[in-house]
Amino acid sequence: MPEQTDRTEQTTPLGQTPSQTVGPFFGYALPYDGGPDVRAPWLPDAIRLHGAVFDGAGDPIPDAIVEIWGADAAGRPSTERGSFTRDQHGFTGFGRAAVDRDGHYSFTTIKPGAMRDGSAPYLLVTIFARGVLQHLFTRAYFGDEPAANAADPLLARVDPARRGTLVAESDAPGSYRFDVRLQGEGETVFLDYGTEL
Repeated sequence: MPEQTDRTEQTTPLGQTPSQTVGPFFGYALPYDGGPDVRAPWLPDAIRLHGAVFDGAGDPIPDAIVEIWGADAAGRPSTERGSFTRDQHGFTGFGRAAVDRDGHYSFTTIKPGAMRDGSAPYLLVTIFARGVLQHLFTRAYFGDEPAANAADPLLARVDPARRGTLVAESDAPGSYRFDVRLQGEGETVFLDYGTEL
């Protein structure tokens, strides 16, 4: 009979397992053909919304995903189906773009009209990025709508020193730049859609 050995192991107390981020996996599965083209760029009502996503150190994030949703030019939500299979002239209001190596993204869409709730024209913007375990929500208002922005109920609740982080500035005819800073100086105002705004 083989000799039995004592297999009692000494246990040492272990510390807490360090947290880890998920991914980044976004750029591999989430983008789709035509995702940034909410409106065909050659149509007369098309605008360009573009910018970059930056981390807390001010460095571009090369693997984030940006989504937008906006109403049509009359401020009505789209009733078209099939954001993934839209035709060249349709408008679903939804788009998704992967950023490039410099953290830059670009969409073609429609400048939305004012919503019925008295809000100024805006696009909803969602950010997925490394180190962000839950996606972030914000809004992109338009810098060439000063009167509407001054009357917007959400903008009125934001610290005046930070309102500019929610404004896409015109940088060419039909083109607006909207940079997103995840933290640090100039951090974008993010919204919690689980609570009343």
